[in-house]
Amino acid sequence: MQEGKENRKSRKKIILNTLLFFVVFGLTLYGVFYGEDIGDINEAIHQSRIQWLFPAIICVLVFIWGESIIIWYMMRSCGIHLKERLCFLVSSVGFFFSCVTPSASGGQPMQIYFMKKEKIPIPVSTVILMIVTIIYKLVLVAIGLGIVLFARGFLNTYLGDVLFIFYLGLGLNIFCVTFMMILVFHPFLAKRIMTLGHTILEKLHLLRKKEGRLAKLEASMDMYNDTAAYIRQHPMLMLNVFLITFGQRIALFTVTYFVYRAFSLTGTPMITLITLQAVIAVSVDMLPLPGGMGISETLFLIIFAPVFGELLLPGMVLSRGLGYYSELLISALFTLVAVVVFGRRERAARAHAAAPNLSEDEEICKKVG
Repeated sequence: MQEGKENRKSRKKIILNTLLFFVVFGLTLYGVFYGEDIGDINEAIHQSRIQWLFPAIICVLVFIWGESIIIWYMMRSCGIHLKERLCFLVSSVGFFFSCVTPSASGGQPMQIYFMKKEKIPIPVSTVILMIVTIIYKLVLVAIGLGIVLFARGFLNTYLGDVLFIFYLGLGLNIFCVTFMMILVFHPFLAKRIMTLGHTILEKLHLLRKKEGRLAKLEASMDMYNDTAAYIRQHPMLMLNVFLITFGQRIALFTVTYFVYRAFSLTGTPMITLITLQAVIAVSVDMLPLPGGMGISETLFLIIFAPVFGELLLPGMVLSRGLGYYSELLISALFTLVAVVVFGRRERAARAHAAAPNLSEDEEICKKVG
């Protein structure tokens, strides 16, 4: 009964997230292309040099593949030997559901669901994915702080009136990483903060009183203890994961450079294009919109105006199309593959588990006969 209720809630959430995605997507298309000559944009894109777009697609694949390497690497450290291709499918599932849900909230629950099909304990998959999230955010914070410390003049030149959005995004990421670190390394303090917050929200009637909610909240804190223990036991592994994640992020930021070259544009260094794209990523990462949709396109049109000039809109279409929408399509394709592959493996495992029982029944029948 309870399971059926949870399934209905899950389906309802998926439907609402899908509707939100298409609404935001429609509004983004309207905001970006209203009053523009679509024919001119299409012609400019067709005139781009396709040989520069292939490396951009490879960068997107490297971005998805990077997380699969991290999952495979960390699974092995836990004594779980999950095949690389299955890790890639799990990674694709995460990226797809992160792309279509606000603040990328849907990716990890679906990854845990698919890992469970491979008999991977939920506490193990949860700890691994939590570390992936912490380091993913930490890399963005490191990049953002690096830009602030060493390229402040650069920020003033290119961002102008939207500089505050970058600082807002960086601040939210720092807050998120700090909060996660407190949860992981100071679970007692985190438990007191969560309990106090829960009590205040109930007293202010912002949260309905519900039996057992506080107990569940406290029980979930054990997961953070496990995460802290894992990090302390594998310091070099954490450093390696940080470096892989950094390379993963840079690969995605480099897409814009290849788009720039595809239009035969020159004059702006590669490092400048990568840094500008990193600024957008830091700015929108924590916003409650699927893939930062809408605000990412707006920031691109403002920040990259002096870089792409008259080719700004075609540049945005290709850069965003390859860097986000191709990621969405590629991960969607491999998510469908994951549904088939994991489903087939699960059925095969059940059949294998049932086989000895069938053999025993047949043996009994023979003896009776």
